[in-house]
This record gives sequence, structure tokens and C-alpha cells, in this order.
Amino acid sequence: MRFENKVFLVTGASRGIGRAIAKRLVEEGAMVCIVDADAHAGRDAAEEYGARVRFERGSVAREEDVRRAVAATARWGGRLDGVVNNAGIADPESGPPEKLSLARWHKVLETNLTGAFLVAKHAIPHLRRARGAIVNIGSTRARQSEPDTTAYSASKGGIAALTHSLALSVGPAIRVNCIEPGWIATDEYAPREERKKPRLRRIDHAQHPAGRVGRPEDVAALCAWLLSGEAGFVTGTTVVQDGGMTRKMIYR
Repeated sequence: MRFENKVFLVTGASRGIGRAIAKRLVEEGAMVCIVDADAHAGRDAAEEYGARVRFERGSVAREEDVRRAVAATARWGGRLDGVVNNAGIADPESGPPEKLSLARWHKVLETNLTGAFLVAKHAIPHLRRARGAIVNIGSTRARQSEPDTTAYSASKGGIAALTHSLALSVGPAIRVNCIEPGWIATDEYAPREERKKPRLRRIDHAQHPAGRVGRPEDVAALCAWLLSGEAGFVTGTTVVQDGGMTRKMIYR
């Protein structure tokens, strides 16, 4: 129960990695405010994980929503000890760059990158008082790409740079780190009526030197450690969590 009496805000926590992070923090004694644009999924997570979970509906791309959610979390918990910037548009494909509309580019960057900045901006005064921490959830697509993922990859590259910039700007009172997950199978962290077992092949697991595709619990465990006092000497760092996939050379 290392997070007893601690209060955290997790964006995009109605499903997937964010939902697993919220669950892990609650299991370790924390109070967690889930901020998400999906009202049904957000309420489902809050109901499932109990009285120490609050749901605030809002888009991280809208500063007024972020300001309101951060203030509501701090009032509810009486403090704010940590923030997890997980919200994002998860679909990486945006078509050939010459056909990528400026509107689509802006939408992805505003949600995936600007949203993380806005949450940090409004949380910093509270986190400074608590000597808290920020964890940004990036992606290994900041380091490697498939074709036609221009906006998504750029946004995740920006998350890594935002992380070390913030760490230098708000330290030592606040630590800021980034996790770059690789392939994580999130099917079992949907709203309860949507859950299913991941459909994974042997070849999918074989792409990973660790021997398997990642699970949301893997990211949640690392995130919890980065938020804890055990990681007190870790800041400005990006941790790749991909089962070794980005290190494996593939010849056809």
C-alpha cells in the first residue's frame, strides 16, 4: 500500500493501458481521478474500481476541460501527488503525408502532445507542493515507424522531448519521466461488456526477445514504480518497454 493517502490523475484511463494504470494505483492504496472523453467507459472504470476512483469527463485538447479536471481532483483528494499523461488518439495510420490534412495533423498533435502539456501546466502548482511526479506515456513509434503514421509518430517523439524539458524546468520538486510501450494487447482492459481475450499468434510473440507480446499490467507496474519514492533518483528519462522488439534485427 505504498500509495495510501496519495492522489493521482490519469488521463485516458477509461480503457487500455490507462485503465490498467488506474487499477494498479488503486490496488496500492491510491485515490485516482480518471479523466476521459468517453463517458460510458470512464464511468464503467470508476464503478469497477470502487470508491477511491472518481471520473471527470473532458478532452485533454481543451484547456478549460483540463483546468476543471485538475482542480476537481485536487479538491476531491485534498492534494495531487502524481499525473499520468496517457490520453491520446491511438490510431497511428493517417495516410500518405502528401494527403494528410492539416485538420487531422492538428487533431492528433493537440490530443497526443498538447494535451500532455496542458495537464502538466495545470498540475504543476499542486505537484510542487506535494513534491510529486509526472509520467508521460509515449510509444516506440517515436523511434521507429510504419509507413503513413506521420502525425502519430511526430506526436510521440514530441512526448519524449516534452518529458526532458519539463524535468529540467520543474525539478527537483517534481520528477518527470516517460514510458515508451511497444506492442501491448489491451483487449481485456475495455469496459466490462466489451472485454475479450487477445487474438495473438505464435509469430506475434516470437517477434519479442522477451518471448511474448506486452500486457497492460507491464506498463502499469513500471508506471507505479516511476511515480513512487523508489524512483526518486530517476527524472528526465524515457524508458522503452517493448520486450526488446526495437532491438531485434529482422531479415526477410
